[in-house]
Amino acid sequence: MNEQQIDRLTNDATALLKELISLPSFSKNEALTAFAIEAFLHSRNVTATRHVNNVWAVNKHFDKSKPSILLNSHHDTVKPNKDYTNDPFNPFEKEGKLFGLGSNDAGGCLASLMAVFLYFYDREDLKYNLIFAATAEEEVSGKNGIEALLPMLKNVAFALVGEPTLMDMAVAEKGLMVLDCTAHGRSGHAARDEGENTIYKAMQDIDWFRNFEFDRVSSFLGPVKMSVTIINAGTHHNVVPATCTFTVDVRINECYTHEEILEIIRANVTCGVKARSTRLRSTFIPGDHEIVKAGLELGLKAYGSSTLSDKALMPFPALKIGPGDSARSHMADEYIFLDEIKQGIHTYVQLLNGVL
Repeated sequence: MNEQQIDRLTNDATALLKELISLPSFSKNEALTAFAIEAFLHSRNVTATRHVNNVWAVNKHFDKSKPSILLNSHHDTVKPNKDYTNDPFNPFEKEGKLFGLGSNDAGGCLASLMAVFLYFYDREDLKYNLIFAATAEEEVSGKNGIEALLPMLKNVAFALVGEPTLMDMAVAEKGLMVLDCTAHGRSGHAARDEGENTIYKAMQDIDWFRNFEFDRVSSFLGPVKMSVTIINAGTHHNVVPATCTFTVDVRINECYTHEEILEIIRANVTCGVKARSTRLRSTFIPGDHEIVKAGLELGLKAYGSSTLSDKALMPFPALKIGPGDSARSHMADEYIFLDEIKQGIHTYVQLLNGVL
């Protein structure tokens, strides 16, 4: 790829990103950006397919006999931080940065992957098919995002998931399980020795959640982490509460399944424990996978990510990688460096050239 090609692709990606920033696309309300992405693909003579607010396309010489690589990122955003000083929907450039809501998370990744998809679109000599998918509801792990689209995508070998990682390779990602816990006792009058105070019962279990250490520690993700984040009990100052509920956030490494974690917890606490969902699994792509090897040959760094992405919902290997910095996600006056987009496109092309 020469400098002129990189500049052209960067200009295309930046133009698309500016349009996406200008259109509100909060999770579950991404229709405007879905239409914009469709229109952009059509303007490049690419047939786009839409399911709910997910938009996807395949390379020109798609061959059903070949496996596919999925190029995926999301076009939904969180609502703007209250500390914004800029108009979050007014994209503007300043000092080499492009400002606007979703510019870093994950518009820069999506626009870069779109440019890379178009770069390879006409090639007839590819070892894999390419599927580009701009998906919805990632920020809320919604059912109508990547999860709704995956059944329509056949024979996917692996994926590149565009999230801001400074173009480092997130080979592992912690899973999430949220637990609703309920301690039961007996109500009584606080002035008399009556009832069984469930706050005290809950405190014993909360102390266990605080101090318990799981044996298996990941080299990329570290230990399983449990945090009690919400607690509720009682209605009056003089009534011993009969129930106490609390919520536990559990971040799971790739060494355990959700079911194993639940079994260990239930064997050690007295309260009732219910998992809200076991969908968001920990993921790991091994170091000898061809896409990881291609990245290592380019000198890219491999690491474990503590944040979730649509990678958690994919039943095939996936590498999370993209321009931008996760530390800027959801911040006020969000931005991405224009050079990050340019370098992201260049690195994505080099990475895919290593396997295509």
